[in-house]
Amino acid sequence: MSKSSNQENIPTLPKRLNNSDIFCTYLTLNTDNSRKYFQWNNALHLNRNFELYARNNEVFAQFCSQPNGITNILEFWKTIAIDASPILQEWERQNSKQLALHHLMSYLETSCYYATKKVSSISKISSWEDYLSSARIFIHNSDNLVKLLKSYDDSQALLDTYIQGILIKEIQNQQNIGKFSPWRMLGKTSEKLLREALQRSGHKEPYISQYIFARKHFQPVYNFNKVRNPLLRKSGDKWLEPDSEDFQAAANCYNAEKFLSSAPHEVSAGSNISTEQMQAWMKICISSIQEYDQIKQDSERCLDDSQPEDINFEAEESDSESNSQFEETQSAFHKELDRFKPDQHQILLLYYGANLKQKQLKIKLGVSQSAICRRLLTIKNQLLKTLIQKSQPHEWVRNYVVEWLHKDFCAPRHSDLIEAALVQATKELGSEEQQILFLRYGEKVNEQNIATHFGISLFEVNAIIAVSQHKLQAHLIKELPHWEKECVEEWLKSFYHSKISAACRTLNLSLEMDDSHQIIDKIVEECLQNLIVTEKGE
Repeated sequence: MSKSSNQENIPTLPKRLNNSDIFCTYLTLNTDNSRKYFQWNNALHLNRNFELYARNNEVFAQFCSQPNGITNILEFWKTIAIDASPILQEWERQNSKQLALHHLMSYLETSCYYATKKVSSISKISSWEDYLSSARIFIHNSDNLVKLLKSYDDSQALLDTYIQGILIKEIQNQQNIGKFSPWRMLGKTSEKLLREALQRSGHKEPYISQYIFARKHFQPVYNFNKVRNPLLRKSGDKWLEPDSEDFQAAANCYNAEKFLSSAPHEVSAGSNISTEQMQAWMKICISSIQEYDQIKQDSERCLDDSQPEDINFEAEESDSESNSQFEETQSAFHKELDRFKPDQHQILLLYYGANLKQKQLKIKLGVSQSAICRRLLTIKNQLLKTLIQKSQPHEWVRNYVVEWLHKDFCAPRHSDLIEAALVQATKELGSEEQQILFLRYGEKVNEQNIATHFGISLFEVNAIIAVSQHKLQAHLIKELPHWEKECVEEWLKSFYHSKISAACRTLNLSLEMDDSHQIIDKIVEECLQNLIVTEKGE
C-alpha cells in the first residue's frame, strides 16, 4: 500500500453540529456497498447528564447558550473530572466525575481521528483502523486521561493540540515495538476488558468464562513457545502466529485444570475442549477485542442505561414473582411499624435516619448504651420474625436447588446472593460429588452413563446426587439467617433515611448545618408527626 492510498482510505470526519453533540457523541465506522464512512452516534447517558447540568447549573447553561461556548464547556467538564474532593449538589449524580470524563472522551474523539490521519500519512506499517483503535483505547482509559488532564499546561498549547501530539507518539511507540499483532493485543488485554468485550459482542455465560479461562492457559504456552523463544523471535519483533502445537498444549492445560477449585464454576461444568476449539476460542477473543467500542463500554457502566436487548420471558415471570414477594414483605413490615410507639420511631430515626452512633444516642436520650442496644435488637427481631414467616425458607429451598441444577448450573448469576452461595457450596463438595454433578447437570450425561464411567451402580449415582442436593440445601439454610438480618438492617436504613430526607426538604434544613443538635430535634419531630398521621390515616 502506498503512502497516499493509505491516507485516502480514511473516510472524512463528519462535523458535529452543536455543543451537545460535541460532548455527547461517539464515532462509529459503518460500511455501505463496500464504502466505509464515519457516523456520530449519541450516548444517551451523556445526553441526559448534559441536559441535567443545563437545567440545574446557571453557569453551565450560559456556556451552552453561547455560540462559541465550547472552550468554556470543555473547561467545565475538565474541572469536575480532576477535582480531588468534589462537593456534590443534591441534583448531581454520584458518578459525576466519571461522567465528566466520558464527556471529555467524547470531545477528544476528534483528536483520535486527526492523530490517526497524521500517523497514517507517514507510516504504512499497519492500517489506519489499527491506529485509530490504538488511539481510542488509550484516550478512553480513565487513568490515562486524568493523568493527561492534570499534566496539561494551557499556556503552552490548546488541549486538542496537546492531546493530539500525545496520541501521535502513543501510536508510533506502539507500532515500533510490534503491538499491532493481534496475538500481542490478546495477551495484553486485561481480563476485565476481555470480559466486557465478549459481552459487548453478544457472547453469554457459560461461554465467556470458558473463553477467559482458555485465554489464561493459552497465553503462557504461547509466550514460552513463540514470544520468549530466542530462536524464533528477537525482542521488538512482531509477535508470531501460534501453531497447532501451541493450541494443543493450551487445550491440554485447560482440560487438566478445569476441575481445580480455582477454576470458574462455568468451566468445571463444561466439557473438555479440543485443539480446534482452543484455536477458535482465541480467535473469538481477538475478534471481540478488535470490535470493542470503549465508549459503549462506558455507556453500559451507567446503570440507568443498562437495558437488555433480549427479553427473557422466564426471567420476567421470575422477576414478577419476586416483586410480589417483595411487596408482601414490604406490606408486612409497614404493618409491624404501625404498632411501634413514638419513642421506638424516635430511636430508629436518630440511629438509621440521622446516622447517630449508639454513644451519641446515649447522651441525647439519657439512657444507657446497653438499653439502646436492647431496644434496637428488639425492634429488629420483630421485623426478622415477620420476614421469616413470609419467606418460609424450608418450603422453597429444596425446589430452588433442584431448579437451579437443571436450569442455571452451567451459567450461574454470581451477582445473585443465592446462586453465588450455591456455587460456593458446590466447590465444598467432595471430588466425586462435584464430578458427578458436573457430568449430570453440566454436560447433561444421564445417570446410567455416569455409573458406567465411574464403575459404580446406578443406585450409587442417584444416592450421590441426592446427598449432594441435600448438602446444597443445607448450605443455603445455614446462610439464610445472615442474609435475613442484613435485609432487615438495610430496610430500616432505607425507610428511616427517606423519612429524614423528606423532612429536611420540607423544613429546608440540613443535618450538616451548624447547631445540628437542635436541627435534628426539629427534623425528627417533623418525621414523627408524619408517621403518626400516616398510621392514623391507615
